[in-house]
Amino acid sequence: MELLKKHKEGYGLKNIVALKEAGLKKSAFDILKIETGEVYAGNTKGVESAFVILSGTCSITGEGFKFENVGSRKDVFSGKPTAVYLPCQTGYEVKAVTEVEIGICSAESTLKSTPVLIKPEDVKEVELGTLNWSRKAYFIIDQGINSQNLFLGETHLSPGKWAFPPHRHDNDKLPEEVDMEEIYHFRVNPPTGFGIQLSYTDDRSRDDAYLVRNGDTVILPDGYHPACASPVDSLYMLWFMAGDKRMFLSRPDEDYKWVTRYESLMKSLK
Repeated sequence: MELLKKHKEGYGLKNIVALKEAGLKKSAFDILKIETGEVYAGNTKGVESAFVILSGTCSITGEGFKFENVGSRKDVFSGKPTAVYLPCQTGYEVKAVTEVEIGICSAESTLKSTPVLIKPEDVKEVELGTLNWSRKAYFIIDQGINSQNLFLGETHLSPGKWAFPPHRHDNDKLPEEVDMEEIYHFRVNPPTGFGIQLSYTDDRSRDDAYLVRNGDTVILPDGYHPACASPVDSLYMLWFMAGDKRMFLSRPDEDYKWVTRYESLMKSLK
């Protein structure tokens, strides 16, 4: 089961992770890159999709909605994101105002809700962790957006930082965890740098480490999945989860439960 997907160069729509691939039940991931003035037309069909603008500016329009000149980042390391949520069975056109690159995060859906423009000021910024696992996260789609299955955001790891402790969200077992599969897409600054992604299960039937480069993607159907940046590179992660219960709730690895208690103690002393 190939969980590491290497970066695909070029313009147009690139399917990175297909529906039902590698143990996934609901999720798919694409990257759309088009040149200034070009138009891409599509239809969400049986999925709901979040169009996260990685770089550049575009207009996304369709029947009953018109989001013009959206996106202002030169790259993913330059501020909060802009995104557009489109429900299933929605036709759309993306017109590139400048060269634009978009991460399209999709999940199977039957919910015919309303298209939503998510501006940078709508994105929630949170600080997670402490010490060498402190990191900044942007919550783009959470329970505040009327999505059926999607929950997504971005995480920034400074050089040497970890997304930690290892956690899983494999089972609907409140209040410990909910069943949410996940996909990570990575960018690195500088682009010649690297990060590390771990992926393992309780029984160690999977116990892997992946070297991730700029533009790589990792499929996380289940299990624990900590990640880190190299000592001198910054790591960006576009992450999205899909599941029936859209909650930011996970269970830490038993060997690292003490880390969560320590983290809570450190934050209570501030």
